[in-house]
Amino acid sequence: MKRNKFKLIIWSAAAFSLVSCAIPKVTDIKELKETPELKTSEIVKDSADFTGIDLETYFTDKNLLTLFNQVKEANPDFKIAQQRIEMANSFLKRSKSEMLPSLEIGAIVSGDRYGKYTMDGVGNYDTNFSNNISEQQKINTTFTPNYWMGARSSWEIDAWGKLKNKKLSAQNKFLASEEGLKLLQTDLFTDIANLYYDLIALDKRLKIYQDNYNLQKRAFEIIKAQREVGKVTELAVQQFKAQNNNWLAEIEHIKVEIVTVKQAISTLTGVYGGEIERSPTLLQTNFEILNKNINVDAVIHSRPDVVSNYYVLQASHADAKAARASFYPKIDLGATFGLNSFSAETLFKPASLAGQLLGGLMVPVFNKGQLKYEFNIANGEQEIAFLNYQKSVTGAFNELQSVLKQTKIFHRVLDLKEEEVSFLDKGIEVSNDLYITGYANYFELINAQKSKLEAELDLLKFQHENTKNNVLLFKALGGKLN
Repeated sequence: MKRNKFKLIIWSAAAFSLVSCAIPKVTDIKELKETPELKTSEIVKDSADFTGIDLETYFTDKNLLTLFNQVKEANPDFKIAQQRIEMANSFLKRSKSEMLPSLEIGAIVSGDRYGKYTMDGVGNYDTNFSNNISEQQKINTTFTPNYWMGARSSWEIDAWGKLKNKKLSAQNKFLASEEGLKLLQTDLFTDIANLYYDLIALDKRLKIYQDNYNLQKRAFEIIKAQREVGKVTELAVQQFKAQNNNWLAEIEHIKVEIVTVKQAISTLTGVYGGEIERSPTLLQTNFEILNKNINVDAVIHSRPDVVSNYYVLQASHADAKAARASFYPKIDLGATFGLNSFSAETLFKPASLAGQLLGGLMVPVFNKGQLKYEFNIANGEQEIAFLNYQKSVTGAFNELQSVLKQTKIFHRVLDLKEEEVSFLDKGIEVSNDLYITGYANYFELINAQKSKLEAELDLLKFQHENTKNNVLLFKALGGKLN
């Protein structure tokens, strides 16, 4: 007998080994390309280390911070992302519960009418004639009721780690959704900040045109007075009128752009229009941050886009392992315990106590093709997740490197443009004096006014681009959100 049992174990092990040979392997997670050192030789560093930045210390404009709060409270995309986190959390809780035994408590009432020529019908009829049963044990052969009250439980033994990897996948997807919310919040804040500073830049541009228009009106009065005495022709007057009208048209167009930007801000903040409170100052470069020693690898891997893709990669790897575990036999345990009787009168008697223990082992055979396809899909998703992760790391590195380099370049450009505007301011005064004294003609006066306007607009353009670059710097450095 023992020998037969031993043979059965051997044959079972052999069959299991044969089945296992056809199980594919999960591709290991590849290593990322080594992140190169960030070349920031143009940035003068001190001995201090960069330890991160947060929202309120980087953006100090109170009006902008108010808009940030409005986005968190009312933006529909942000609210949708919060609901996705709740859904991911529910999936995580469900995956945890799958590893625990199920337990149901209840009652079942049923009844059967067996035919006279069935095994149950003949058996019940014959049982009633037995001498070793009591009256309460006799069965109603016309209609046989069945009463059950108790508890039943089932449990899948996670011998191969399928449920464990499902739980690990759900956990990483939940963490990825949290990082996804941070990424969305960062993107929304970046969009709001850019629109806010677009609005300030438009205010400044409007003021430049208005100031230059007022300045040119004085020159225009001089031209008209000289035409009256015959020193200039009507052509000079018409040239000044044309340039004045051009600037007035630009002023009106800027007002249209201001309305458009206000509408975009209202949409992002979830309000129905209204005035946007704003300061007159663009975002300045924070050289205190740039002069610190930046640990590029740490900064990149703290960004929500990179961290989110990392968790997605871990989740896909766990999904692939769970798909592989499906090839192994499924082991189930079950138990039932309660009161069972075919008579309501005897249901609550101690003799009606009944129980059952179940155990099962099921090996997938003909559905292996389906399991293989599901595994290949999971393995492919893991490869895609790795490529997305690698892409996010590469993009984060290049973005940070680009922003740091552009910041220093913008600093030099702004210095040069500010000097240019200063020179042209003095040029306007000189051209007016030369024109009055007869040493310059009206074309030189018009060109001086035009050159000053263009220089001021160029300076504003570079100040605005520098502001956008510094908004992007907050994201590139993995700024912390409140």
